[in-house]
Amino acid sequence: MAVALAYDAPLGAQDSQSDIRTLQLADWRRRMAELYGRVRSAPSPSDAWQLWCHTRNDLFRHHPQSPIPEAIRSDYAAIPCFDYDANLRFQVDIALLEDRTPESVEIGEGVIRLRPALETKGLISSLGKELTIYWIEAYGGGLFLPFRDATSGEETYGGGRYLLDSIKSADLGMTRDGKMVLDFNFAYHPSCAHNADWMCPLAPMQNTLLVPIRAGERL
Repeated sequence: MAVALAYDAPLGAQDSQSDIRTLQLADWRRRMAELYGRVRSAPSPSDAWQLWCHTRNDLFRHHPQSPIPEAIRSDYAAIPCFDYDANLRFQVDIALLEDRTPESVEIGEGVIRLRPALETKGLISSLGKELTIYWIEAYGGGLFLPFRDATSGEETYGGGRYLLDSIKSADLGMTRDGKMVLDFNFAYHPSCAHNADWMCPLAPMQNTLLVPIRAGERL
């Protein structure tokens, strides 16, 4: 029987507390799903971003599944973010890719399979490049858009950031005319950027933008 490797989750052997941690992780994901539902229905993009920042700050400070190490969690002030930039919110068309050969991406002590599925149509004029949206080859699947940019390794995490991860409900939705909403102000670091005890896939190099994206989470 094939077993899918969990990602963006804590490393460590199973012990008597594993069931508790599993329930805590389920609660974290439930809260994230609720947050993104509220974000999509917010009256304006800036209001949605303020809600996103405030709610995630609270979860990072208080939730047992926070990636912030427990020893410093109670004193954690806020997730560092760039100021909101309305110019980095896009509504793009998407196209199916012809070459959909899965790629193996290292994660912890194993690998996760990402299949190139879609390509954005509408970023090149502003950002110099279109981005690949992957399908996660695991039970249930999910769309996944990791990226790097000219801030990676300097102002943001060197392994890149995530913009879309539908398995964990990080999804800003679609417009009524079928365009995908990609707002880089909601770009966030994988948990391993906050805590080396976590494992997560890094952004494939082909999804590297040569321009700086000073929006979303920063170091």
